[in-house]
Amino acid sequence: MMILGENVNTLKVIDSSLRLIVIPLSIASLWLTLTNYQDNDTYGKLEFNNLKGLKFFVSISAISAGYALIAVVSSWVKNLMNKAWIFFVCDQVVAYLMVACVGSMGDILYLVYNGNQKVTWSEACSSYGRFCARLNLILVLHFIATICFFALSLISSFRVFTRFEPPISSKEAENETT
Repeated sequence: MMILGENVNTLKVIDSSLRLIVIPLSIASLWLTLTNYQDNDTYGKLEFNNLKGLKFFVSISAISAGYALIAVVSSWVKNLMNKAWIFFVCDQVVAYLMVACVGSMGDILYLVYNGNQKVTWSEACSSYGRFCARLNLILVLHFIATICFFALSLISSFRVFTRFEPPISSKEAENETT
């Protein structure tokens, strides 16, 4: 059973499996983010609405789950599977958006654990420990989904670029003209 050879069915199964893995991971991170809040008697309630980066994260998680669902269904429809360029571009865009989310979530986690004394923002995890623990879990789930989308972008790149002949070097082009 060849993965990158003539057996496209294996590649299609791997592609679909990765997309099916991304859906629950994105939905779980989305749900955990939306339901993540903690109330503190001293400082009040902290929830995802208080941090703009988490609003961005919620949007991208919803987009990635929706796109993965649409892509896995449309990959098994024969007429849509021939549109390799569409999958290639969409996989690249979603992968980059998810990488941006991992970066923004990393920044949020750094700030809630360490704060920023220059702008008088103290760390929050000593007061909101459960909120921070759930943010760590959310980051792990989203990171796994990002790795899956990275693999999907490699697969879609392979599908698109194996349809073309490799470019000829300038020496080969000179030999053909003579």
